[in-house]
Amino acid sequence: MASNKKYWKSVEELNENSSIVETLRNNEFVEQIPVDEFLGDKDSLANASTSRRDFLKYVGFSTAAASLAACEGPVVKSIPYVVQPEEVIPGVADYYATTIADGFDFANILIKTREGRPIKVENNKLEGAVSSANSRVHASVLSLYDSLRLKQSKIAGKDAAWSEVTSKIKSSLEDAKAKGGNVVLLTNTMASPSTDALIADLIAKYPTVKQVVYDAVSETNALDAFQSVYGVRGLADYDFSKSDVIVSVGADILGDWQGGGYDASYAKGRIPKQGKMSKHIQIEANMSLSGANADKRIPLNVTEQKIALADLYSAIVNGSTPKNAEVAKAAKQLSAAKSKGVVVTGLDDKDAQLLVLAINAKISSEAFNPSAARLTRKGDAKAVAQLVTDMNASSVHTLIMSGVNPVYTLANSKEFVAGLKKVKLSVAFSMKEDETASITNIAAAAPHYLESWGDVTLSRGHYSVMQPTIRPLFDTKQLQEVLLSLTENAASYHDYLKAFAASQLNGKSWNQTVHDGFSVAEVAPLSTSDVDASASASKLASSKTTGLDLVLYTKTGMGDGQQANNPWLQEFPDPITRVSWDNYATVSKADAEKLGLENWNEANGGLNGSYVTLKVGNATLNKVPVIIQPGQAKGTVGLAFGYGKTASMKQEMQVGVNAYALYTNLNANQTVSIAKEEGEHEFACVQLQKTLMGRGDIIKETTLEIFNSKDAAVWNPVPMVSLDHKDTPATEVDLWTSFDRTTGHHFNLSIDLNACTGCGACVIACHAENNVPVVGKDEVRRSRDMHWLRIDRYYSSQDTFDGDNKLKGGTSGLMDSVSTLSAMEDPAENPQVAFQPVMCQHCNHAPCETVCPVAATSHGREGQNHMAYNRCVGTRYCANNCPYKVRRFNWFLYNKNSEFDYHMNDDLGRMVLNPDVNVRSRGVMEKCSMCIQMTQAVKLNAKREGRLVKDGEFQTACSAACSSGAMIFGDVNDKESQVATLVEDDRMYHLLEHIGTKPNVFYHVKVRNDK
Repeated sequence: MASNKKYWKSVEELNENSSIVETLRNNEFVEQIPVDEFLGDKDSLANASTSRRDFLKYVGFSTAAASLAACEGPVVKSIPYVVQPEEVIPGVADYYATTIADGFDFANILIKTREGRPIKVENNKLEGAVSSANSRVHASVLSLYDSLRLKQSKIAGKDAAWSEVTSKIKSSLEDAKAKGGNVVLLTNTMASPSTDALIADLIAKYPTVKQVVYDAVSETNALDAFQSVYGVRGLADYDFSKSDVIVSVGADILGDWQGGGYDASYAKGRIPKQGKMSKHIQIEANMSLSGANADKRIPLNVTEQKIALADLYSAIVNGSTPKNAEVAKAAKQLSAAKSKGVVVTGLDDKDAQLLVLAINAKISSEAFNPSAARLTRKGDAKAVAQLVTDMNASSVHTLIMSGVNPVYTLANSKEFVAGLKKVKLSVAFSMKEDETASITNIAAAAPHYLESWGDVTLSRGHYSVMQPTIRPLFDTKQLQEVLLSLTENAASYHDYLKAFAASQLNGKSWNQTVHDGFSVAEVAPLSTSDVDASASASKLASSKTTGLDLVLYTKTGMGDGQQANNPWLQEFPDPITRVSWDNYATVSKADAEKLGLENWNEANGGLNGSYVTLKVGNATLNKVPVIIQPGQAKGTVGLAFGYGKTASMKQEMQVGVNAYALYTNLNANQTVSIAKEEGEHEFACVQLQKTLMGRGDIIKETTLEIFNSKDAAVWNPVPMVSLDHKDTPATEVDLWTSFDRTTGHHFNLSIDLNACTGCGACVIACHAENNVPVVGKDEVRRSRDMHWLRIDRYYSSQDTFDGDNKLKGGTSGLMDSVSTLSAMEDPAENPQVAFQPVMCQHCNHAPCETVCPVAATSHGREGQNHMAYNRCVGTRYCANNCPYKVRRFNWFLYNKNSEFDYHMNDDLGRMVLNPDVNVRSRGVMEKCSMCIQMTQAVKLNAKREGRLVKDGEFQTACSAACSSGAMIFGDVNDKESQVATLVEDDRMYHLLEHIGTKPNVFYHVKVRNDK
């Protein structure tokens, strides 16, 4: 019998005469959908052709910033697609090739977009791509959504339309032309041939215009040396995979030296194959990434480095023997390697750079490639100095700046500001109302590179294209668009670029080049001129020490400081010191004792330190915190650029001191005086322990000689445990009943300690992919950082890790062991260093799973340890039971929490979030998921296409970001896969294997070439 019972959803429905009920019945949406705001005029819409970028006009469920290209504010309402573009499938990511070229970082990359929002950077893995995205490149997608960006151009501090801006600039140019006044276009290195052509057109129309190229971190001396020899203002390229012996004198080849990106070729030669691997000798003052990875590190001050380089030259050319025994040994090995050797230097000295060019030419180094010269550094320190002089002499009529912030980055900033007041019209094209843009007559709002068209010549013969992946979020214009207006060219920059590129594409079509991101052509060898290298060698050999050396450098996280308002980079721990949210003066232990400087740990684990005053000439930096750095050369002080910014910066990110104030004449090597100040500084350091203390089953390492001559059981022993009172290999003992894992996929991650350089690109890639929150300095100091992936850094207590093992092995009795291990917490003056990425090990027998009272953490059949956030009640039993300490607890609601004013707290910043990954709430445990959303997407895509998954398709964020090849992810059940081969390698071991957790992450024993 049918029921006549009445069901209702609202009390209002019981009122039959209610108008509200009728409205609800007939309308899906209670409020009128704001279609007009997005679609504009119907007629124009009907006649419009829709590109993949135009769809942003019509899309809903977004903030107005992305929806309407040039936004006012966030949209609360959600609307459906009215016209869905063919290229966009909700829930499916699109990837577009482009190129980053911000004047400091240059690379061919891919941009992952979701529903029109760029959310992640990937390496472009096409053959020929110059792709080695570092941590800054991976973080650059977040800078697109910086809420403090300059949203509209300003004239005299007031909002202005672009027509007004262009008119004012044009009037000034006409006035300068009539009066013969000088016009200077001050730009960073754009390496853009189409922009060069536009500037040439501007000069043709206004003959008094000249361009000055200014790089905040200058390579002037290296550029001058290369230009004098090869006739091109560029820098030699290097392929370190072709070297058996690498000798670096002050060059951080794994950091930002000459633009960086050398880690991939370096790592190829560092993995032992057929009994061979390259030998790396590093001579330097600061402990760098390169020094930390070297087989032999020789700490010397700047003067000693110059003498060492002169001795190397004399040994190679004249057969003489250097006085320094370690340098003599390096010279001998370099001579024996012949063309398989290479020498590089980072000394800020033209003579030093000339010597290196001469040495590599003399030995016919295969790794040395001047013909493929890098063109991403073109700054001229002398021209910049002359510009400041001219400005103060009132001989500059108009100054147009783009991509530079000299008020912040020039050591003689006060002189520049004084000169700026004497310029009739000053214009700054900038993304931010920074230190310079805030005091110019016109602050022209510039777009982010992900909103821009462009081209870049990264090296001779390598032409790259930059394409926008989103419509401009604000009322911005590229410099190139304005140059076209000033030269009365009616074409858009896109059309101009497409026409210009026809002669640059090397046989490719325009569409194919945009698709690939680049095209490559053969280049003719560069002719050389004779260099009087002996004169340079004599000059360097007679160098004298005049006091303490200040060595200025760039951190792998912060670079030159362009992205100082990026919280991912601020919270990124420095690979060497493991300190985030700061820069600091690094000093040796010996110098610290002389000056009474200290570092100490508080009871809560926080690191504290002394303050110093640094003085270079008349420039002084006060309240500079100190880190006592193992391996720092005596008589030297290190200090990183990129900090101390205040303009257009959130309060929380106004940290550190401005090292550019000491960057006199754009030279990174200065003589400095140092004095202790009162007070103590609180650091946010994520690694309390300093040394490995003989923990040989955490980082296993051996020498190349032992690796070649001994059985794997000697250098990679399987730990033994007691079973029935007998020593038994830990791999044969099991506390749990295993199940068959051979059916379906079973994921493993391989980490090669020889290839890992500690660069940290994987850490930022994980941030982006998995919506990892930023917690701020105070919380990091409390050991509450939320990084799913950390890179542990260990020092040796003795000169080598082998010495540590022998010291520990020689102890007898409990008290002797305790006192010995306590003493081993003190690193050697020049320690060996090891890096180890650690994330959730995804144990097949996971101790976290057995203690969770609500089964929030459980094991998947494919080897991944899952987290059901909705089940988690925050007992933290799992964190206590995890031997790897890789679980992170949400102490606060980082999303939309006013206590944590970072990108997750405004609508614009949240646009970077990956919709495939939960944004976790307060009170839950979180950790690495082995990027399960990525593996699922690969499986679904293959299923849709009716095929098997190919090897290399499965990736995690960290493995995809690792340009050195240290991280390889895949399915071990696919016996043809790379990871299945690696798991059978003799160097393979598991972390803490003796506890029987059977992880799905495995490592490869580190091998050092100590010959």
